[in-house]
Amino acid sequence: MANNSDAVLDSWIGRETMAEAMIPLIGKLYRENNVLTNIHGRSLINQSVISLLKAHRFARQIDEVELPVEETLPLLQALVTLQLGAASLDLARLNASFKASGSEDLEAFLRAELAEVVDQFGADERSSTDVVLYGFGRIGRLLARILIEHSGGGHGLRLRAIVVRKGGDMDLTKRASLLRRDSVHGPFNGTITVDHERNILLANGTAIQVIYSDSPATIDYTSYGISNALVVDNTGRWRDEEGLSQHLQSTGVARVLLTAPGKGPLKNVVHGINHGTITPEDKIVTAASCTTNAITPVLKVLNDKFGIIHGHVETVHSFTNDQNLTDNFHKGDRRGRSAALNMVLTETGAARAVAKALPELEGKLTGNSIRVPTPNVSMAILNLTLENGTTKDEVNSYLREVSLHSGLRKQIDFIDSPEVVSSDFVGSRRAGIVDGLATISTDKNLVLYVWYDNEFGYSCQVVRVMEEMAGVHPRQFPNIDASAVPATA
Repeated sequence: MANNSDAVLDSWIGRETMAEAMIPLIGKLYRENNVLTNIHGRSLINQSVISLLKAHRFARQIDEVELPVEETLPLLQALVTLQLGAASLDLARLNASFKASGSEDLEAFLRAELAEVVDQFGADERSSTDVVLYGFGRIGRLLARILIEHSGGGHGLRLRAIVVRKGGDMDLTKRASLLRRDSVHGPFNGTITVDHERNILLANGTAIQVIYSDSPATIDYTSYGISNALVVDNTGRWRDEEGLSQHLQSTGVARVLLTAPGKGPLKNVVHGINHGTITPEDKIVTAASCTTNAITPVLKVLNDKFGIIHGHVETVHSFTNDQNLTDNFHKGDRRGRSAALNMVLTETGAARAVAKALPELEGKLTGNSIRVPTPNVSMAILNLTLENGTTKDEVNSYLREVSLHSGLRKQIDFIDSPEVVSSDFVGSRRAGIVDGLATISTDKNLVLYVWYDNEFGYSCQVVRVMEEMAGVHPRQFPNIDASAVPATA
């Protein structure tokens, strides 16, 4: 028994050693080549040894076996020799493709598989796009975290400034503290310092200019060295074209993205569904709502396979900042009652908003929402009547396959654990996670339960729309057609 225990410990130490050897290789690819590495969507950038080993362990949920670090280390060692251009690489899928190819020459395989970016070091055709966050609340700070995490060698989206109303003499220090610490999402992964003289926050080498203004139309961004900027309005104060157009009156602004459902003719974009409709002529785009992003991809694939006659969406949603902490006056119905003590029945426009991204469901959905006393992670319950009957096993098998191998794998996740609860999904980068064990199917009647991190998961969707607007999304390998959805389970 002692010998067996020693062998297990020795094996663990060996894997730790290999994971440690991976860290500088991942960093070199990221900072020098603008190459992002992941394992089934789990980023490997700036991760600890234990986090890397956990990512390898996570692969068993998809491939049914743990991804051996003994195989990914040689993969990384080969990748750093190829003088790669900017790309996003899934090591698990690359490794699986290599094994399936039957080749014994790893470098030759990678040169063929990644031919578009091999020997393209420094030839990144993407231009940097300046980003301004107008507002720095829950979504604004999470967008900042993601943008800083993705900063790499400086290409792509560059967070240059935030615009806020000054909250007092200690405003800059307070803003830094809110970015540094978060009660829901934990501490910032890195260092933050404050330059009071220049009104700048320095976060992991990213200099973020803090601009104080009460008007979106009167800022000269060029005076801060910012030009052709993408302004991301996360205040929710203006929701229509007229209001959001004020940003375009400021010098140095090229386009605007709203992190809320837009009103009127503005395009409501759910990445993975209708992001291809964005054109250079669209100066103002909206990223819809967290709930719309969570349910639209799932509804699309269900409609594609089974057909949806009609349905009802009920969201069990965490309380938000627009509710009262204790009972007090509120212009909205019921939202004046204490968010921390009550379930609050309210309405949601998500069901109607789905049709803006998915016109084939126009008029087929109704919706309501119940706000509950949790700070983050919500659930959408989809009660659907289908054109074609199905079973729980068929639906779950299909959705699991979609979550793994379709063009919507960044939007849809699938889980069938009997122990998960809402807090387990804090930090999920997917728009929605189907809870397979909760699925109910009786022929043409289907009830699905979809978890979603209404803060971080939504923010990831917003960044994907930003990348689409700026044209800076790196090429992904192995490539999966963004429009591909499995026809069968």
